[in-house]
Amino acid sequence: MAIASGNGVKTTENADESEIVLSVRDVTVAIEDKLILDKLSLDIKRGEILGFVGASGAGKSVLLRTILGLMPKQSGTIRLFDVDVDKASEVERLRIDMRLGVLFQHGALFSALTVQENVQVPMREYLDLPKALMDELAMLKVELVGLPPDAAQKFPSELSGGMIKRAALARALALDPDIVFLDEPTSGLDPISAAEFDELVVKLRDTMDLTVYMVTHDLDTLFTACDHVAVLGKKRVLVEGTIDDMLKSEEPWVKSYFRGKRARQLDLAARA
Repeated sequence: MAIASGNGVKTTENADESEIVLSVRDVTVAIEDKLILDKLSLDIKRGEILGFVGASGAGKSVLLRTILGLMPKQSGTIRLFDVDVDKASEVERLRIDMRLGVLFQHGALFSALTVQENVQVPMREYLDLPKALMDELAMLKVELVGLPPDAAQKFPSELSGGMIKRAALARALALDPDIVFLDEPTSGLDPISAAEFDELVVKLRDTMDLTVYMVTHDLDTLFTACDHVAVLGKKRVLVEGTIDDMLKSEEPWVKSYFRGKRARQLDLAARA
């Protein structure tokens, strides 16, 4: 059986729970002759929240932008929904783009547009809808991410940091995507706001059957929200697995990051 979604038709019954929605194989990226990623491979399965972590400057955002087609790669293959994006036709690429949602670091909202208008940007780009319907859909997304109704008519300059993140998430969800990419979504937030945002992401994953690719350095997020963690180091994925796998790893950087004093405190709190 198949049901219609905002992006077309997708199978919901008898779906393989381990279906790979994003596959990166042997991807190499260089910027001005400087090698950033070297034959990196990574998979993300449908319905999971992947935390992608690594040292500052290691290339986490570079990989994200390469997956989204915003940066060129020198070699390798990227498949989204089992389609090689390099070989996809224009129509296939359009369909793929409509199944993706992106929250860029710091929100990246358009300052001259209200929250409602920001949420409508993907709708205007990909859909041909009456204004009244777009207004209604935008308000639904604003409510979905936990913003008050009056926030829809505010400009980004009138929002707190946490509200900006939620507004940007509402825009990422505008087309009811299958996978959302979040780049440092809790960066700059106070601990309470960050924890609330993590809870929101998990709730949306569960209610909307989302797959989440999250670039983060936040240990709290990794311990409480992520099903799977991949660690970037030495220009490739060093280690991947569950938090338990991270805690058992003897890789020096991974050991220091996940088994330091602060990490142990978080682990105890998470397991309490």
